[in-house]
Amino acid sequence: MKLASRMSLLGTETAFEVLARAKGLEAAGQSIIFLGIGEPDFDTPEHIINGAKSALDAGYTRYTPSPGLPIVRECIAADMSARQGYDIAPSNVIITPGAKPIMFYTILALCEEGDEAIYPNPGFPIYESMIRFSGATPIPMPLVESQAYNPDPSELEHLFSTKTKLVIINSPNNPCGSVIPDSTLQIIADLAKKNDAIVLSDEIYKDFYFEGSHTSITNFPDMSSRSIILDGLSKSYAMTGWRVGYGIFPDELVEPITRLITNSVSHTPAFTQMAIIDALSSSQESVANMVAEFKIRRDVLVDGLNKLPGISCPMPLGAFYAFPNINGTGLSSRTFEQRLLNEAGVSLISGTSFGEYGEGYVRISFANSMENIEEALRRMAAFLANL
Repeated sequence: MKLASRMSLLGTETAFEVLARAKGLEAAGQSIIFLGIGEPDFDTPEHIINGAKSALDAGYTRYTPSPGLPIVRECIAADMSARQGYDIAPSNVIITPGAKPIMFYTILALCEEGDEAIYPNPGFPIYESMIRFSGATPIPMPLVESQAYNPDPSELEHLFSTKTKLVIINSPNNPCGSVIPDSTLQIIADLAKKNDAIVLSDEIYKDFYFEGSHTSITNFPDMSSRSIILDGLSKSYAMTGWRVGYGIFPDELVEPITRLITNSVSHTPAFTQMAIIDALSSSQESVANMVAEFKIRRDVLVDGLNKLPGISCPMPLGAFYAFPNINGTGLSSRTFEQRLLNEAGVSLISGTSFGEYGEGYVRISFANSMENIEEALRRMAAFLANL
């Protein structure tokens, strides 16, 4: 069978491959601590589960409009308006099966051969994969440790050109746990306007701040009309398997994105859409409790990593990932990942899974129990002592 040539341009998300290898070792009898996959270890709050059950009982089992149920779009618009500090119309909200389709549809709708799209590197691997798949040229925006894993403001202008169609930003960031300073967001906003580029702002970790609070690039003058906000429930409400996401789109993109949904998945399941109302309109105590617990785990993990030989780890400000520098071990990122899994039973992700600028680093998720984090640190110490 001969595949279409464009399939060679499509990458993957290595975290799932690492998870499969780790699960295979576990099935073979090896003790494995999973610090690779980016998934909260909390259960979906009971009131959200009950809301979905009630929606099923109420008959939310049929087709819905492609961009989502009007009542749910209204709920999201009200919540996002309160969060962002400006009015968002329900007509600008599009609900998707998970947040990943927001980047998939946005890049397909905007980018083609001859265009350039700027994306964070290291960053979520689907950004680069989808840019290449669209035919556009991916332009990496290096996130450097000396800038707290953010782009160097003095280098940003050099990334833009007359071909720049799209700029992707992610704050708090996966895999680095970094937060883009407002001053840098302002520079990106100004450059986007100067070069007539659209911004895709991935804000899926907006609730995961351990210091400070969230600033969206859409809060800067004239940016809400040229920006897409990517968001969803997977992280904040421990709903990764539910596949519920949404985007806030400028008027001009609503119809094209809706058409892409109609041509691909038709719509997001009705009962999971209704669960969004239960998540957003009820107490946010479960979110606050999860973030507070992650902060405790973060502090223990980073303190422990910085005591290990050959490893240094800046303190992540958001998300639930640490991105330690492992250059002092003498191992490449991929070798470190593989040997630590095979020899110590600790699963984490090579920094190169997130782009070329991830070499010399690994991503560690602290969305795991304190007991497992402390055991992982002990196993890492023993592994490094034997190098």
